[in-house]
Amino acid sequence: MNRHTLSNGLRIVHHEDPTTQMVAVNVLYDVGARHEDPEHTGYAHLLEHLMFEGSVNIPDYDAHVQLAGGENNAWTNNDFTNYYITVPRGNVETAFWLESDRMTGLALTGQNVEVQKGVVIEEFKQRHLNLPYGDVQHLIRPLAYKVHPYRWPTIGICPEHIEQATLATVMDFYRRHYRPSNAILSVVGGIAFDEVVRLAEKWFGPLENANSDCPAKGGIEPPQARLHRKTVYRNVPADMLVMAFHMANHRSREYHVCDLITDLLSAGQSSRLIRHLIHTRKLFTSIDAYIQGSMDAGLLFIMGRLTEGTTLEQAEQAVWEELKQLKQAAVASEELNKARNRSESERTFNNINYLNRAIAIAQMELIGQDRELSDELARYCSVTAEEIQQTAKEIFKKKNCSVLYYKALQVPNHFSM
Repeated sequence: MNRHTLSNGLRIVHHEDPTTQMVAVNVLYDVGARHEDPEHTGYAHLLEHLMFEGSVNIPDYDAHVQLAGGENNAWTNNDFTNYYITVPRGNVETAFWLESDRMTGLALTGQNVEVQKGVVIEEFKQRHLNLPYGDVQHLIRPLAYKVHPYRWPTIGICPEHIEQATLATVMDFYRRHYRPSNAILSVVGGIAFDEVVRLAEKWFGPLENANSDCPAKGGIEPPQARLHRKTVYRNVPADMLVMAFHMANHRSREYHVCDLITDLLSAGQSSRLIRHLIHTRKLFTSIDAYIQGSMDAGLLFIMGRLTEGTTLEQAEQAVWEELKQLKQAAVASEELNKARNRSESERTFNNINYLNRAIAIAQMELIGQDRELSDELARYCSVTAEEIQQTAKEIFKKKNCSVLYYKALQVPNHFSM
Protein backbone atom coordinates (compact mmCIF):
# COMPACT_ATOMS: atom_id res chain seq x y z
CA MET A 1 0.00 0.00 0.00
CA ASN A 2 1.29 3.46 -0.93
CA ARG A 3 0.88 6.57 1.22
CA HIS A 4 1.24 10.30 0.68
CA THR A 5 0.13 13.39 2.60
CA LEU A 6 -0.60 16.74 0.96
CA SER A 7 0.60 19.98 2.51
CA ASN A 8 -2.95 20.74 3.68
CA GLY A 9 -3.05 17.48 5.66
CA LEU A 10 -5.11 15.28 3.32
CA ARG A 11 -3.90 11.70 3.70
CA ILE A 12 -3.74 9.51 0.58
CA VAL A 13 -3.59 5.71 0.53
CA HIS A 14 -3.37 3.76 -2.71
CA HIS A 15 -3.21 0.26 -4.08
CA GLU A 16 -2.79 -0.47 -7.77
CA ASP A 17 -4.81 -3.37 -9.16
CA PRO A 18 -3.70 -4.26 -12.70
CA THR A 19 -6.53 -6.77 -13.09
CA THR A 20 -9.17 -4.06 -13.57
CA GLN A 21 -9.62 -0.90 -15.62
CA MET A 22 -12.01 0.46 -12.99
CA VAL A 23 -10.97 2.77 -10.16
CA ALA A 24 -12.56 3.36 -6.77
CA VAL A 25 -12.07 6.86 -5.37
CA ASN A 26 -13.06 6.81 -1.70
CA VAL A 27 -13.12 9.75 0.71
CA LEU A 28 -13.44 9.02 4.43
CA TYR A 29 -14.13 11.92 6.80
CA ASP A 30 -13.19 11.58 10.44
CA VAL A 31 -16.64 12.65 11.59
CA GLY A 32 -19.54 10.57 12.82
CA ALA A 33 -22.25 10.65 15.43
CA ARG A 34 -19.63 10.69 18.20
CA HIS A 35 -18.63 14.22 17.14
CA GLU A 36 -22.11 15.63 17.73
CA ASP A 37 -23.47 17.68 20.59
CA PRO A 38 -25.78 15.45 22.69
CA GLU A 39 -28.45 18.15 22.40
CA HIS A 40 -28.11 18.27 18.59
CA THR A 41 -27.68 14.72 17.31
CA GLY A 42 -28.14 13.33 13.80
CA TYR A 43 -26.06 16.04 12.13
CA ALA A 44 -23.39 13.73 10.66
CA HIS A 45 -26.07 11.67 8.92
CA LEU A 46 -27.96 14.78 7.78
CA LEU A 47 -24.74 16.19 6.30
CA GLU A 48 -24.20 12.95 4.38
CA HIS A 49 -27.57 13.51 2.68
CA LEU A 50 -26.73 17.14 1.93
CA MET A 51 -23.42 16.21 0.30
CA PHE A 52 -25.41 15.00 -2.71
CA GLU A 53 -27.29 18.29 -3.13
CA GLY A 54 -24.59 19.84 -5.33
CA SER A 55 -21.81 22.35 -4.79
CA VAL A 56 -21.29 25.96 -5.75
CA ASN A 57 -19.62 24.88 -9.01
CA ILE A 58 -21.48 21.60 -9.66
CA PRO A 59 -25.25 21.88 -9.07
CA ASP A 60 -25.99 18.27 -10.05
CA TYR A 61 -23.44 15.86 -8.57
CA ASP A 62 -25.13 12.63 -9.70
CA ALA A 63 -25.45 13.75 -13.32
CA HIS A 64 -21.67 14.05 -13.68
CA VAL A 65 -21.11 10.67 -12.03
CA GLN A 66 -23.50 9.05 -14.52
CA LEU A 67 -21.91 10.82 -17.50
CA ALA A 68 -18.56 9.40 -16.39
CA GLY A 69 -20.03 5.88 -16.34
CA GLY A 70 -19.68 5.73 -12.58
CA GLU A 71 -21.57 4.76 -9.46
CA ASN A 72 -21.49 6.35 -6.04
CA ASN A 73 -22.83 6.00 -2.55
CA ALA A 74 -22.11 6.91 1.07
CA TRP A 75 -22.86 5.98 4.66
CA THR A 76 -22.36 7.35 8.15
CA ASN A 77 -21.70 5.55 11.41
CA ASN A 78 -20.75 6.64 14.92
CA ASP A 79 -17.07 7.06 14.00
CA PHE A 80 -16.82 8.32 10.41
CA THR A 81 -18.60 9.21 7.17
CA ASN A 82 -17.56 7.46 3.96
CA TYR A 83 -18.16 8.43 0.30
CA TYR A 84 -17.10 6.56 -2.83
CA ILE A 85 -17.21 6.78 -6.60
CA THR A 86 -16.29 3.96 -8.97
CA VAL A 87 -15.43 5.00 -12.54
CA PRO A 88 -13.63 3.62 -15.59
CA ARG A 89 -9.91 4.42 -15.55
CA GLY A 90 -10.27 6.92 -18.38
CA ASN A 91 -12.75 9.03 -16.40
CA VAL A 92 -11.02 8.94 -13.03
CA GLU A 93 -10.28 12.68 -13.00
CA THR A 94 -14.02 13.35 -12.86
CA ALA A 95 -14.13 11.60 -9.48
CA PHE A 96 -11.26 13.71 -8.11
CA TRP A 97 -12.96 16.86 -9.39
CA LEU A 98 -16.35 16.00 -7.88
CA GLU A 99 -15.05 14.96 -4.46
CA SER A 100 -12.67 17.89 -4.10
CA ASP A 101 -15.34 20.39 -5.10
CA ARG A 102 -17.85 19.34 -2.46
CA MET A 103 -15.20 18.95 0.25
CA THR A 104 -15.16 22.70 0.85
CA GLY A 105 -17.67 24.14 -1.62
CA LEU A 106 -20.95 22.46 -0.74
CA ALA A 107 -23.97 24.55 -1.75
CA LEU A 108 -25.95 24.65 1.49
CA THR A 109 -29.18 26.62 1.30
CA GLY A 110 -32.20 26.98 3.52
CA GLN A 111 -34.26 25.10 0.96
CA ASN A 112 -32.07 22.02 0.54
CA VAL A 113 -31.51 21.81 4.31
CA GLU A 114 -35.27 21.75 4.88
CA VAL A 115 -35.79 19.16 2.14
CA GLN A 116 -33.17 16.79 3.52
CA LYS A 117 -34.35 17.31 7.07
CA GLY A 118 -37.72 16.00 5.90
CA VAL A 119 -36.08 13.00 4.22
CA VAL A 120 -34.05 12.12 7.32
CA ILE A 121 -37.01 12.53 9.68
CA GLU A 122 -39.08 10.23 7.46
CA GLU A 123 -36.21 7.70 7.49
CA PHE A 124 -36.10 7.98 11.28
CA LYS A 125 -39.81 7.16 11.50
CA GLN A 126 -39.78 4.32 8.97
CA ARG A 127 -36.63 2.52 10.13
CA HIS A 128 -36.56 3.23 13.85
CA LEU A 129 -39.97 4.23 15.16
CA ASN A 130 -42.39 2.25 12.98
CA LEU A 131 -40.29 -0.81 12.05
CA PRO A 132 -40.58 -3.79 14.42
CA TYR A 133 -37.53 -3.84 16.73
CA GLY A 134 -36.31 -0.65 15.00
CA ASP A 135 -35.65 1.19 18.27
CA VAL A 136 -33.40 -1.50 19.81
CA GLN A 137 -30.25 0.61 19.43
CA HIS A 138 -32.03 3.63 20.92
CA LEU A 139 -32.74 1.51 23.98
CA ILE A 140 -29.59 -0.57 24.47
CA ARG A 141 -26.97 2.11 23.78
CA PRO A 142 -27.97 4.52 26.59
CA LEU A 143 -28.34 1.49 28.85
CA ALA A 144 -24.70 0.52 28.23
CA TYR A 145 -23.12 3.98 27.84
CA LYS A 146 -23.50 6.82 30.30
CA VAL A 147 -20.68 9.15 29.21
CA HIS A 148 -19.40 8.27 25.75
CA PRO A 149 -21.27 9.58 22.64
CA TYR A 150 -21.79 5.99 21.49
CA ARG A 151 -24.86 6.25 23.72
CA TRP A 152 -26.91 7.36 20.70
CA PRO A 153 -27.15 5.76 17.23
CA THR A 154 -26.13 7.44 13.99
CA ILE A 155 -29.64 8.56 13.09
CA GLY A 156 -29.73 10.61 16.31
CA ILE A 157 -31.55 10.52 19.63
CA CYS A 158 -34.89 11.80 18.38
CA PRO A 159 -36.46 13.41 15.27
CA GLU A 160 -36.79 16.70 17.15
CA HIS A 161 -33.01 17.19 17.00
CA ILE A 162 -33.20 17.12 13.20
CA GLU A 163 -36.29 19.32 13.14
CA GLN A 164 -34.43 21.95 15.15
CA ALA A 165 -31.42 22.03 12.79
CA THR A 166 -30.94 25.36 11.00
CA LEU A 167 -28.90 26.40 8.00
CA ALA A 168 -26.45 28.12 10.36
CA THR A 169 -25.93 25.09 12.62
CA VAL A 170 -25.58 22.71 9.66
CA MET A 171 -23.13 25.05 7.93
CA ASP A 172 -21.06 25.26 11.12
CA PHE A 173 -20.93 21.46 11.37
CA TYR A 174 -19.87 21.19 7.73
CA ARG A 175 -17.12 23.81 8.00
CA ARG A 176 -15.64 22.28 11.14
CA HIS A 177 -15.50 18.70 9.90
CA TYR A 178 -15.33 18.72 6.10
CA ARG A 179 -11.76 19.78 5.36
CA PRO A 180 -8.60 18.19 3.92
CA SER A 181 -6.84 17.56 7.24
CA ASN A 182 -9.88 15.66 8.52
CA ALA A 183 -10.15 13.34 5.50
CA ILE A 184 -8.52 10.28 3.97
CA LEU A 185 -8.49 9.76 0.20
CA SER A 186 -8.11 6.11 -0.76
CA VAL A 187 -7.75 5.06 -4.40
CA VAL A 188 -7.70 1.46 -5.62
CA GLY A 189 -7.83 0.08 -9.15
CA GLY A 190 -6.08 0.35 -12.50
CA ILE A 191 -4.18 3.53 -11.74
CA ALA A 192 -0.55 4.16 -10.82
CA PHE A 193 0.49 5.88 -7.59
CA ASP A 194 2.22 8.82 -9.27
CA GLU A 195 -0.98 9.56 -11.22
CA VAL A 196 -3.02 9.48 -8.02
CA VAL A 197 -0.64 11.93 -6.36
CA ARG A 198 -0.70 14.23 -9.41
CA LEU A 199 -4.50 14.33 -9.49
CA ALA A 200 -4.73 14.77 -5.74
CA GLU A 201 -2.29 17.68 -5.82
CA LYS A 202 -4.24 19.25 -8.69
CA TRP A 203 -7.73 18.97 -7.22
CA PHE A 204 -7.29 18.70 -3.45
CA GLY A 205 -3.97 20.50 -3.00
CA PRO A 206 -5.39 24.07 -3.26
CA LEU A 207 -8.09 23.43 -0.64
CA GLU A 208 -7.68 25.15 2.71
CA ASN A 209 -8.59 24.00 6.20
CA ALA A 210 -10.99 25.68 8.56
CA ASN A 211 -9.21 27.01 11.64
CA SER A 212 -10.88 24.58 14.00
CA ASP A 213 -10.08 21.44 15.91
CA CYS A 214 -12.93 18.92 16.08
CA PRO A 215 -12.44 16.36 18.84
CA ALA A 216 -15.15 13.84 19.55
CA LYS A 217 -17.64 14.87 22.20
CA GLY A 218 -17.80 13.18 25.58
CA GLY A 219 -15.09 11.21 27.34
CA ILE A 220 -13.89 7.75 28.21
CA GLU A 221 -16.67 5.47 29.37
CA PRO A 222 -15.91 4.31 32.93
CA PRO A 223 -16.02 0.57 33.66
CA GLN A 224 -19.55 -0.66 34.24
CA ALA A 225 -20.01 -1.52 37.91
CA ARG A 226 -23.26 -3.50 37.79
CA LEU A 227 -25.64 -5.25 35.42
CA HIS A 228 -28.09 -2.86 33.73
CA ARG A 229 -31.62 -3.97 32.85
CA LYS A 230 -34.54 -2.53 30.94
CA THR A 231 -37.90 -3.97 29.84
CA VAL A 232 -40.08 -2.48 27.10
CA TYR A 233 -43.34 -3.55 25.48
CA ARG A 234 -43.85 -3.14 21.74
CA ASN A 235 -46.22 -4.29 19.01
CA VAL A 236 -43.89 -6.97 17.62
CA PRO A 237 -44.46 -10.63 16.67
CA ALA A 238 -42.16 -12.17 19.30
CA ASP A 239 -40.13 -11.37 22.40
CA MET A 240 -36.49 -10.46 21.82
CA LEU A 241 -33.52 -10.74 24.16
CA VAL A 242 -30.68 -8.24 23.74
CA MET A 243 -27.43 -8.46 25.71
CA ALA A 244 -24.53 -6.03 25.32
CA PHE A 245 -21.05 -6.50 26.80
CA HIS A 246 -18.35 -3.84 26.89
CA MET A 247 -15.23 -4.77 24.92
CA ALA A 248 -11.99 -3.24 23.62
CA ASN A 249 -11.51 -0.75 20.79
CA HIS A 250 -10.48 -1.55 17.21
CA ARG A 251 -6.78 -0.93 17.90
CA SER A 252 -6.65 -3.60 20.58
CA ARG A 253 -5.70 -7.24 20.23
CA GLU A 254 -8.86 -8.06 22.21
CA TYR A 255 -10.99 -6.63 19.39
CA HIS A 256 -10.00 -9.44 17.03
CA VAL A 257 -10.43 -12.05 19.76
CA CYS A 258 -13.97 -10.79 20.44
CA ASP A 259 -14.76 -10.89 16.73
CA LEU A 260 -13.73 -14.55 16.59
CA ILE A 261 -15.73 -15.27 19.74
CA THR A 262 -18.89 -14.05 18.00
CA ASP A 263 -18.07 -16.34 15.08
CA LEU A 264 -17.78 -19.28 17.46
CA LEU A 265 -21.13 -18.34 18.97
CA SER A 266 -23.29 -17.69 15.93
CA ALA A 267 -21.53 -17.96 12.55
CA GLY A 268 -23.08 -20.90 10.71
CA GLN A 269 -25.43 -23.72 11.63
CA SER A 270 -22.75 -25.55 13.63
CA SER A 271 -21.99 -22.56 15.86
CA ARG A 272 -22.72 -22.90 19.56
CA LEU A 273 -25.76 -20.68 20.05
CA ILE A 274 -27.50 -21.83 16.88
CA ARG A 275 -26.77 -25.51 17.47
CA HIS A 276 -27.66 -25.55 21.17
CA LEU A 277 -30.31 -22.87 21.63
CA ILE A 278 -32.17 -23.09 18.31
CA HIS A 279 -31.82 -26.66 17.09
CA THR A 280 -31.46 -28.61 20.36
CA ARG A 281 -33.29 -26.63 23.03
CA LYS A 282 -35.58 -24.71 20.66
CA LEU A 283 -35.54 -21.58 22.81
CA PHE A 284 -34.91 -19.13 19.96
CA THR A 285 -36.15 -18.86 16.39
CA SER A 286 -33.08 -16.78 15.54
CA ILE A 287 -30.00 -15.64 17.44
CA ASP A 288 -26.92 -13.65 16.51
CA ALA A 289 -23.69 -12.47 18.13
CA TYR A 290 -21.62 -9.65 16.68
CA ILE A 291 -19.33 -6.80 17.64
CA GLN A 292 -20.05 -3.12 17.18
CA GLY A 293 -16.80 -2.58 15.27
CA SER A 294 -16.13 0.84 16.76
CA MET A 295 -12.98 2.93 17.05
CA ASP A 296 -13.30 3.40 20.81
CA ALA A 297 -14.22 0.71 23.31
CA GLY A 298 -17.36 -0.83 21.89
CA LEU A 299 -19.97 -3.49 22.53
CA LEU A 300 -20.36 -7.19 21.83
CA PHE A 301 -24.02 -7.98 21.20
CA ILE A 302 -26.01 -11.17 21.60
CA MET A 303 -29.62 -10.88 20.49
CA GLY A 304 -32.30 -13.31 19.50
CA ARG A 305 -36.04 -13.78 19.02
CA LEU A 306 -37.69 -16.30 21.27
CA THR A 307 -39.90 -19.22 20.38
CA GLU A 308 -43.49 -19.14 21.58
CA GLY A 309 -43.72 -20.35 25.17
CA THR A 310 -40.13 -19.45 26.08
CA THR A 311 -39.71 -16.75 28.70
CA LEU A 312 -37.06 -14.07 28.51
CA GLU A 313 -35.68 -15.28 31.83
CA GLN A 314 -35.23 -18.80 30.43
CA ALA A 315 -33.60 -17.47 27.27
CA GLU A 316 -31.20 -15.24 29.17
CA GLN A 317 -30.20 -18.04 31.52
CA ALA A 318 -29.50 -20.31 28.56
CA VAL A 319 -27.18 -17.72 27.02
CA TRP A 320 -25.30 -17.33 30.30
CA GLU A 321 -24.84 -21.11 30.40
CA GLU A 322 -23.29 -21.06 26.91
CA LEU A 323 -20.97 -18.22 27.87
CA LYS A 324 -19.97 -20.11 31.01
CA GLN A 325 -18.87 -23.05 28.85
CA LEU A 326 -16.74 -20.70 26.77
CA LYS A 327 -15.06 -19.43 29.96
CA GLN A 328 -14.54 -22.81 31.64
CA ALA A 329 -13.20 -24.93 28.79
CA ALA A 330 -10.69 -24.06 26.10
CA VAL A 331 -12.03 -24.12 22.55
CA ALA A 332 -11.06 -27.28 20.71
CA SER A 333 -8.47 -26.78 17.98
CA GLU A 334 -10.84 -28.04 15.29
CA GLU A 335 -13.56 -25.54 16.29
CA LEU A 336 -11.10 -22.66 16.53
CA ASN A 337 -9.47 -23.51 13.19
CA LYS A 338 -12.90 -23.55 11.58
CA ALA A 339 -13.64 -20.06 12.91
CA ARG A 340 -10.22 -18.75 11.87
CA ASN A 341 -10.56 -20.25 8.39
CA ARG A 342 -14.03 -18.76 7.99
CA SER A 343 -12.72 -15.34 9.03
CA GLU A 344 -9.73 -15.59 6.70
CA SER A 345 -11.76 -16.70 3.68
CA GLU A 346 -14.43 -14.03 4.20
CA ARG A 347 -11.91 -11.22 4.50
CA THR A 348 -9.74 -12.47 1.66
CA PHE A 349 -12.73 -12.83 -0.66
CA ASN A 350 -14.10 -9.43 0.36
CA ASN A 351 -10.81 -7.66 -0.36
CA ILE A 352 -10.55 -9.09 -3.87
CA ASN A 353 -13.03 -6.39 -4.92
CA TYR A 354 -11.26 -3.10 -5.64
CA LEU A 355 -14.00 -0.98 -4.03
CA ASN A 356 -14.06 -3.03 -0.84
CA ARG A 357 -10.28 -2.70 -0.68
CA ALA A 358 -10.47 1.08 -1.08
CA ILE A 359 -12.94 1.29 1.79
CA ALA A 360 -10.92 -1.08 3.95
CA ILE A 361 -7.56 0.68 3.55
CA ALA A 362 -9.17 4.04 4.35
CA GLN A 363 -10.47 2.59 7.60
CA MET A 364 -7.09 1.05 8.38
CA GLU A 365 -5.48 4.45 7.87
CA LEU A 366 -8.00 6.02 10.24
CA ILE A 367 -7.27 3.36 12.87
CA GLY A 368 -3.57 4.18 12.56
CA GLN A 369 -0.56 2.28 13.85
CA ASP A 370 0.65 1.94 10.24
CA ARG A 371 -1.49 -1.14 9.69
CA GLU A 372 -2.05 -2.97 6.42
CA LEU A 373 -4.90 -5.29 5.39
CA SER A 374 -2.49 -8.22 5.62
CA ASP A 375 -1.69 -7.26 9.22
CA GLU A 376 -5.39 -7.29 10.04
CA LEU A 377 -5.78 -10.76 8.56
CA ALA A 378 -2.74 -12.04 10.46
CA ARG A 379 -4.23 -10.86 13.75
CA TYR A 380 -7.31 -13.03 13.23
CA CYS A 381 -5.30 -16.06 12.12
CA SER A 382 -3.04 -15.89 15.19
CA VAL A 383 -5.77 -15.82 17.85
CA THR A 384 -5.26 -18.71 20.27
CA ALA A 385 -7.63 -20.84 22.36
CA GLU A 386 -6.07 -19.37 25.48
CA GLU A 387 -6.88 -15.84 24.31
CA ILE A 388 -10.46 -16.86 23.56
CA GLN A 389 -10.92 -18.30 27.04
CA GLN A 390 -9.20 -15.42 28.85
CA THR A 391 -11.12 -12.74 26.95
CA ALA A 392 -14.40 -14.57 27.57
CA LYS A 393 -13.61 -14.56 31.30
CA GLU A 394 -12.91 -10.84 31.22
CA ILE A 395 -15.94 -9.60 29.30
CA PHE A 396 -18.73 -12.11 29.98
CA LYS A 397 -19.39 -10.88 33.50
CA LYS A 398 -22.81 -9.80 34.69
CA LYS A 399 -21.50 -6.44 35.89
CA ASN A 400 -20.18 -5.82 32.36
CA CYS A 401 -23.54 -6.55 30.74
CA SER A 402 -26.64 -4.57 29.79
CA VAL A 403 -29.81 -6.61 29.19
CA LEU A 404 -32.87 -5.49 27.28
CA TYR A 405 -36.12 -7.45 27.48
CA TYR A 406 -38.07 -6.48 24.36
CA LYS A 407 -41.54 -7.89 25.02
CA ALA A 408 -44.35 -8.39 22.53
CA LEU A 409 -47.63 -6.80 23.55
CA GLN A 410 -50.29 -9.34 24.42
CA VAL A 411 -53.26 -8.46 22.21
CA PRO A 412 -56.58 -9.81 23.57
CA ASN A 413 -58.36 -12.32 21.36
CA HIS A 414 -61.90 -10.93 21.14
CA PHE A 415 -63.09 -13.97 19.18
CA SER A 416 -62.32 -16.54 21.86
CA MET A 417 -65.31 -18.26 23.50
